[in-house]
Amino acid sequence: MFYTDRGGMRLNRSLFYASFILALSLLVLQSESAPQAFRRDPGHPQWHHGAFHDVKDSVRSDVRRMLHTRAEVPFQVPLEVNLVLIGFNGDGGYRYSLDSQKLEEFLRLGFPSHRPSCLETGEPLDIEHHLVYNVFPAAQPELIALEKALKEAMLPAGTTRETDFGREVPLFEVDATAVEPVFQKLYSYIFNQDNGENQAAERDRPVPSAIFVVNFDKVRMDPRNKEIDLDSLMYGRITHLTEEELKKQEGDYVYRYRYSGGGASQVWLGFGRYVVIDLSAGPCTYGKIEAEEGSVSSRTLPRLRNVMLPRGSGVDSHHSTHEIFIGQLSALISTTIEHVIAPDVRFETVDLTRRLLIPIIILQNHNRYNMMEKGHNYSIDIQAIESEVRKMVHDGQEVVIVGGSHALHRHEKLAIAVSKAIRGHSLQETKNDGRFHVHTKTYLDGAILKEEMERTGDVLAAGLLEVADPALSSNFFVPQWADESNDISSDPVLKHKPLWATSYPKSGDKKKKRTESKQGGLQRTYGTRVVPVFVLSMADVDPHLMMEDESLVWMSKDVVVVLQHLNEKIPLSYVSETERRHAIPSQAQRHILAGLASAVGGLSAPYEKASLVHERPVLNWLWSTGCHPFGPFSNTSQISKMLQDVALRNTIYARVDSALRKIRDMSESVQSFAAEYLKTPLGEPVKGKKNKSSTELWLEKFYKKTTNLPEPFPHELVERLEKYLDSLEEQLVDLSSLLYDHRLQDAHLNSSEIFQTAMFTEHYVDSVLSVEREKMRCCSIDYRFPVQSSQTFIYGGILIAGFIVYFVVIFFSSPVR
Repeated sequence: MFYTDRGGMRLNRSLFYASFILALSLLVLQSESAPQAFRRDPGHPQWHHGAFHDVKDSVRSDVRRMLHTRAEVPFQVPLEVNLVLIGFNGDGGYRYSLDSQKLEEFLRLGFPSHRPSCLETGEPLDIEHHLVYNVFPAAQPELIALEKALKEAMLPAGTTRETDFGREVPLFEVDATAVEPVFQKLYSYIFNQDNGENQAAERDRPVPSAIFVVNFDKVRMDPRNKEIDLDSLMYGRITHLTEEELKKQEGDYVYRYRYSGGGASQVWLGFGRYVVIDLSAGPCTYGKIEAEEGSVSSRTLPRLRNVMLPRGSGVDSHHSTHEIFIGQLSALISTTIEHVIAPDVRFETVDLTRRLLIPIIILQNHNRYNMMEKGHNYSIDIQAIESEVRKMVHDGQEVVIVGGSHALHRHEKLAIAVSKAIRGHSLQETKNDGRFHVHTKTYLDGAILKEEMERTGDVLAAGLLEVADPALSSNFFVPQWADESNDISSDPVLKHKPLWATSYPKSGDKKKKRTESKQGGLQRTYGTRVVPVFVLSMADVDPHLMMEDESLVWMSKDVVVVLQHLNEKIPLSYVSETERRHAIPSQAQRHILAGLASAVGGLSAPYEKASLVHERPVLNWLWSTGCHPFGPFSNTSQISKMLQDVALRNTIYARVDSALRKIRDMSESVQSFAAEYLKTPLGEPVKGKKNKSSTELWLEKFYKKTTNLPEPFPHELVERLEKYLDSLEEQLVDLSSLLYDHRLQDAHLNSSEIFQTAMFTEHYVDSVLSVEREKMRCCSIDYRFPVQSSQTFIYGGILIAGFIVYFVVIFFSSPVR
C-alpha cells in the first residue's frame, strides 16, 4: 500500500513538472512572437550607405574642371544626412501623416548643397558638400517606447502661459540627459551601430549623422494621467481622433527640455551623432535682450496645430498649410545642417605636427585657493580636458597637457599687461523708477591682453615650461645643428624630399650664407604645436568682471585666455523664457574646453555662421543648447560625437583648402609668366587656334609639343605639372570617397600627402620661374626713336622713287591726256 501511494506521488509530481514546463514554454513562445521595441524584424527600416557611386562621375568632372581649366569650382564632398520621422505615420500627435518620399524630394531640390566658410577670414572654403538625404519613418513600437521614457522623465516646474491664448497651464521640464539613452538606443537600432563602444573603429567605418524629428501625442503621455497603459498601446491599434479630441491634442500642459541645466529648448544636440527636434514640445523663447538677431520665438519652429487647425476653412486652406509645413520643416533641417552637421570652420589651421602640447598656466593675484586641487567647485580636471581634446585629434598625434599655478605679482610685466587689458564702456539701464541710469561696466579685452603679453619679455609668456622643466625640451624638440645642409625637407614631419629636388638646380645656392646655431645647436622643429591656455584667477575685482561679449573665454588660433574669480552669479543680457541667464565665474572647466575646441579642432559655436553679405558672423541661437560647451545657454563640459567628427574633418578641410589655393596660385604664376614673355614681335599675346575652346587645358594651351622656337620656360616643367595634376585628380576623388565613408584616418593621411605635394610643387615652380626670369631679362621689348643711318637714306630714296613712279603712271593714264 505504501509502494502504491509512493508511485502515485511520483506520478503527480511528474505531471506537475510537465505542466509547468509546458506553461513556461508557451509563455516563452508568446513573448518571442510578440513584437518588441527596437527589435530588428525582417521588415524594419534599413539604412543604405552607397550614394557615392551615383555621384562619383560628377565629383571627378568637377575636380578635373577645377584643376585643368582654372574654373572656380569647389571640391565636391558628398555628405549624407539621415532624417528619421517619429510619429508621422498617423500614430503621433494629431494623427498627422507625412510623405517621407515627398519630403526627401523637396530637400534634394531645395537644398542640394552647402559650402562652409571660415569665420576668421569670412571667405568660403574651396570645399562644397553635396547633400544626400535619406528620409524614413520610425515604427509605432519605437514611438511608444520614446513616449514612455519621456513621460517618466517629466518633472513639474510650476506653470506657464500658452502662447496663443495666454492661459496658465502646468509646466513640465525634461532633463535631456535622462532620455538620451533611449534616443541612442533608437539610433543604434536604425543604423545598426554598437552604441559607440569602440571609439577607434568608428573613425574608419561609415557612421551616420541623424536628425530625429519628433511628433509625440501629448494627451497619451500626459504625466498627470496614470490610467493610460502605454505598453498595451505599443502593439495595439491606435484609433483615429474625433473633431473634439483633435482640438484637445495640446493636452493643456507644456513641456520643454534642458540639457544638464542649460537653457530651455525644444531642440538639442545629443552626446551621440544625432540631434532632436521635438515639434510637440514648447514652444520656447530664448535669445539676447533687445536684440532681434538670432532670437528664438514661438514661431521659429513649425507647429502642427497650425496645420491641422488652420484659421481658414476648406480643403484648399488645409492643402496650403500642409505645403507650408513641409517648406518650414525643410528650412529647419537646412539650418541644422549649416550650424551642427557641417558648420563653418572657426580657425583654418594647417597642422602637420606629431605632438600637441597644451600648457594650462594659472596666473593668480592671490593665495586663497589653488585651482589645481581636486574636489572643489572651482577645480580644473586636467584629465577630463585631455580626454576631450584627444577625441578631436587624429590617431598618431600625441597630446600632452600640463598645468601649473603661478603668482601674478612675481611677473610684473604680465601684471601690467592684465591691467592694460581691463577696459570699460557705458551702459544705460532702466530702473524701477522708470529712468535711465548710466553706469560703467568693466571687462577684460582678450585681444589687447594677447598683444601686450607678446610684447613683454617675461619668461612666462616667452616659454616658462621650457625653463621650468628642461626635460620637455629634449622630449618635444629634436636637437639639430644649424648648417647649410638643413632645409625644410629635413624636418621630421616631411619624411621625403620632393621628387624634383635633385633634378633641378637651386638658384640661390651660391649666395647661401652659413647661419650660426643658437642655444647650443638646439633648433625647434615643426614636430610640436604649442597652444597655451592662460587662466587668470583674480580676487578683489569687480564682481561682474567678464571678457568682451559677456563671455569668460577668449581664443585665437594659437592661445586661449580664460577669466576666473570667486564671485556670485553674473546676470547676462540673455534670457530663456522669462528668466535671465547667469554666468558662473568660479567654474572655468567648460570655458577652457570651449577655447581648446576652437583653437585645436577649429570648431565654431553652433549659433555662429559667417555671412558674406554682412561681412561678419551672424547669430542664430536655435542650436545653442545641447552637448557642447559654447555660449550662455549651454552648461556641459563635453563635446558630442557629431562635433568631434566635425573637428576631425576641419583638420582635413584646412589642408585640402590650403593645397587647392596653392595650386591656383601656382597656375596663376605660370599664366602671368607666360603672358609676360610669350608675345609676338609686335607685343601682342600669342593666340591659339580658332577651333580650340576656352576651356582648353591650361597647361596644354602653351605647349602641345616641343618646338624649335624659344620657349618662356622649359617644356619639362609643363610635362611634370600635367602628370602632377593627373595624379592629384585621382587623390582628390579618393579623398572624397574616404570622407563620405567616414574613413577619417585614411583621409587624414591622404590630405597630408596632398598638402605636402602641393607645397613641394609650388616650391619647384617658383624656383624654375625665378631661374627662367633671370634668363629672360635680356629679352625685353624696348621702344625707341629710329636712329639715322645710310640704310635709312636708302629706304627713304626707295620710298620717294615709288611715289614718283605712281604719280607718273596716274598722270599719263588719264583719258583727257
